[in-house]
Amino acid sequence: MSILAAARSRTARTRRVTRMPTPALWVAAGFLLLLLLSALFPRLFTGADAVRTDIGAALLAPGPGHPFGTDQAGRDVFARVIYGSRYSLAIGFGATLIALLAGLVIGSLAGLMRRVGDGVLSRAIEIVMAFPEFLLALIVIAIIGPGEASLLIAVAIAVIPSYARVARVQTLVVKRAGYVEAARTLGVSPAVTVLRHVVPNTLGPLLVMATMGIGTAITAAAGLSFLGLGPKPPIPEWGLILSEGRNFLATAWWIAVFPGIVITATVVSTSVLGRHLQASAAGRQR
Repeated sequence: MSILAAARSRTARTRRVTRMPTPALWVAAGFLLLLLLSALFPRLFTGADAVRTDIGAALLAPGPGHPFGTDQAGRDVFARVIYGSRYSLAIGFGATLIALLAGLVIGSLAGLMRRVGDGVLSRAIEIVMAFPEFLLALIVIAIIGPGEASLLIAVAIAVIPSYARVARVQTLVVKRAGYVEAARTLGVSPAVTVLRHVVPNTLGPLLVMATMGIGTAITAAAGLSFLGLGPKPPIPEWGLILSEGRNFLATAWWIAVFPGIVITATVVSTSVLGRHLQASAAGRQR
């Protein structure tokens, strides 16, 4: 076998291994699917009411009637976690979508502008990125006030600079590609060139980034809710459930531990899925 043939064979094997689903990927995808189903159809998983109180059943340990136990108000923790997925996923997906679209627009504009415009937008992005994302989200909430919608907006604004920076770098690469130069040579209008060639090829890496960013957004939203800056009781949001259970860790650990496990599993699952997509994209480029 020639050296060239051997190299091609190794490349083909690398691509097959990169694209091959692993057990961790299947577990992550299965967990995320269950999470999505619980958000859309919570009645498939529990018949309990997530907000109905029953003082007589307060602080019951996990058992057959209450798989995750009950909280200080007698509410079923499993039902609250299931129904809480609707709020947490909505905030995570919504904030990520807003950040993705805004970052795509800002980053693409920076990459397409001439040196002065690019420099101004790039410096603005770098200045905002100097602030930790969680601190930036806190500042936004301090300005617009707490609440569920405010929480979504704050998390989105905090991560927009990261998406904008990636979009700018990718735009700079794409606009120098041969097919973009060919389109210009053929007289294709700049607007059509951007929409047909630049934006689609810039969007790919951002989608991979967004897959991993959903878990980060959910964690940030839970942290802000834990501080009392998100939805108000009795809404069953994961961060709020954690906040309500922190004073009962010594006597009723299950109130905070089970939502914490679900948040951790969600972040890990989105990271596994995102890294697989990233590896697959890198394998296709080789």
